Amino acid sequence: MWELQIWAWCLIFLGILIVGAVIGFFVSRKIMTKYLEKNPPVNEKMIRVMFQQMGRTPSEKQVRQVMASMNQAKNQ
Repeated sequence: MWELQIWAWCLIFLGILIVGAVIGFFVSRKIMTKYLEKNPPVNEKMIRVMFQQMGRTPSEKQVRQVMASMNQAKNQ
């Protein structure tokens, strides 16, 4: 009835694996774009707001130092 050779089962399995990988890629890409829209990366405006919430008024130099240190930590 359904007597397939081993190589045929391997091809079927490989095809299913490739289709699953492609679908997984697009689903994860969609999820990440939605996440980044809700939670954008930190920018200079956010750093100024955090300083003001702590009761400090940051200088431009301080803001740039914090941004540089965050970018350096992110790139490591």
